[in-house]
Amino acid sequence: MFLTPAQSQIAKATNRFRVVCCGRRFGKTTLAVEEIKGKAVSKPNRIAYIAPTYRQARDIAWEMLRRELQPIILDTNESRLEIKVRTLRGGESLIVLRGWESIETLRGQAFDFIIIDEVAMMRDFQLQWQEVIRPTLTDTKGEVMFISTPRGFNHFYDLFNQESKDEDFKSFHFTSYDNPHLPKDELQKAKQELTEDRFAQEYLADFRKTEGLVFKEFNREKHIYIEKIFDIYERLGGVDFGYTNPAAVMEIIKDSRNNYWINEEWYQNRKTDAEVADYTASKEFHRVYPDPENAGAIEELKRRKVNIREVKKGKNSVQAGIQVIRELFKANRLKIHSSCINLIQELETYSYPDKKDMHNEEELPIKENDHAIDAIRYALYMDSFGSGQSFNIRKPDWIAYGRRR
Repeated sequence: MFLTPAQSQIAKATNRFRVVCCGRRFGKTTLAVEEIKGKAVSKPNRIAYIAPTYRQARDIAWEMLRRELQPIILDTNESRLEIKVRTLRGGESLIVLRGWESIETLRGQAFDFIIIDEVAMMRDFQLQWQEVIRPTLTDTKGEVMFISTPRGFNHFYDLFNQESKDEDFKSFHFTSYDNPHLPKDELQKAKQELTEDRFAQEYLADFRKTEGLVFKEFNREKHIYIEKIFDIYERLGGVDFGYTNPAAVMEIIKDSRNNYWINEEWYQNRKTDAEVADYTASKEFHRVYPDPENAGAIEELKRRKVNIREVKKGKNSVQAGIQVIRELFKANRLKIHSSCINLIQELETYSYPDKKDMHNEEELPIKENDHAIDAIRYALYMDSFGSGQSFNIRKPDWIAYGRRR
C-alpha cells in the first residue's frame, strides 16, 4: 500500500510515542497496518493492535492484516485474533489484536510495539495505561502509536499535549482533507449537514467540547487550582465502589465560606470493598458519603469506625445531584485540584445520549465516565441539602454562605 504525504510524515518520525490526531477517513487503518507490517518483518517483535472492542479489532484491521501479510504468515488463530509471521532474516513476529474491554488480558505481557486505535473512546484510559499497558513496554523499551479522532477535551487531549512535557512524545494533527483520496464534494456535504462543532471535531480533528455535555459550566482556567488549601472547615469524603470498574474516593475540602475544593482523588480498579474501606478510613474524613447501593461495602466502612452519612437515592436524585454541581460551578464555589486528572476527564466527557430532536437535559446521562463524578455527587448533594429528604430538582439557595452544620 502507498502512504499519503501526511501518513508518510507520521511513519518517518522516530519518536517512541507518536500521537496522531486526525479526522474521519484520514486513513488510520492503512497507516496502522503499514506500521505493523514494517515492525513485523524487520526483526522478531511482539506487536499489539488495540481497538475499542474485540469486534472492531476484527472488523477494522484483521482482514487487512491477513491480506497484506499473506506471503509471510506462518500461523493464524482467528478465535484469538493472532498472526505469526516470518521476518526478513528467518525469525518470527507475533501480532495480537485486542479490544479495550479485555485490556486486562495484556497484563504481565511484553510488547515491542503497540497501536491504540480510537484512543479518545477508551474508558478509564489513564488508569489502564499506567497499570496495564505502560508496564508491557518496560523490558523492551517498546513504542506506541496512539491514533484517534478527538472526543472533547478528554484524556486524548492531554495525551496530544504531552509532547510539551516529554521529548519521547511527538504529536501530529491532520484533517480529513489531508487524505487526497476522499471526494471533496462529500466533505462539503458533511459540512452542510452537521453542526459546526461536530464537523470541526469529526473531520477537522479539532478539540471541541462534547455535544450534550452535562457539566457545560466546568472550565479548566476557572475551576482548576494548584495551590495548597489553608482554610479547612471540614474534610468530606465521597465514595463510589468498584472492582472491574474503578473505585473512586474523593477528598473534598469545605472552607469557612461554604466553598468546596476537590483536593485529592483515589481512583483504582481491582480493589476489594475491604481495600476501599481501608483507604477511606486512613483519610480520617469528618463525614463520608458512600454509594448506598453496596450494603456489603458500607459494612466494611462501619467496621473501621468511618463516620458514614446516609446518601438517599430516589426519583430524580441523579438529576438533582447534577444540578447541585452545576450551580456550584456557576457560582465559582467548586474547585478541582490539578492532580485529579480522572475527575477532570470525566467532567469533560460525561454527556447525555444523542437525540434526533431537541435535547432534553432532564434525562439521565450515559452511564460511563462517572465514577469520580458519582463520588463527589453523593457528598455535595447531601451536604448542600442537609438531610437530603427532597429530591426534586430546584435551584439551591446559595445566599446562606454562613450556614454551619
